Amino acid sequence: MRGSPVPPPVWMLIVGAAMRELNRHVPLLTVIPAPWNRSGWGVMVLAAVTPLAALVEFRRARTTMNPHRPQAASTLVTSGVFAWTRNPMYLGLAILLLGWAIRLGSLSPFAGPLLFIPLIRYVQILPEEHALRARFGADYDRYFRRVHRWLGRGRPSND
Repeated sequence: MRGSPVPPPVWMLIVGAAMRELNRHVPLLTVIPAPWNRSGWGVMVLAAVTPLAALVEFRRARTTMNPHRPQAASTLVTSGVFAWTRNPMYLGLAILLLGWAIRLGSLSPFAGPLLFIPLIRYVQILPEEHALRARFGADYDRYFRRVHRWLGRGRPSND
């Protein structure tokens, strides 16, 4: 199972641009008017927390963080932010898009984060999970069952 040749941040930029165009041409209803829509900038800043925490964990484990080569991982990272989400980088991108939707203020851009999640799941996450399962076997299966794809722990994780 191969992932998309398009890097996940580029998918996020494509969705973000589509959100801007939706807001511009089909704004539907203003749900977060100015000046409240400026709070979207704060959400976008907070979106960096999980990816930065993931980078720290990857460096600590001295393993690859390349989303196009998960099979090259030398270590299955399950500590830090990875104890709460299997995909902190993609969670950060989704939160960034949510902040962008808040900043844009109309209802139509909120379709962006809702579409980004299944898109990135299909083109990137599922192939990564397949590669990590092949690389780490039962250790990955235990981690998969313990930690949710997006956020949460302690329940079966078929999300």
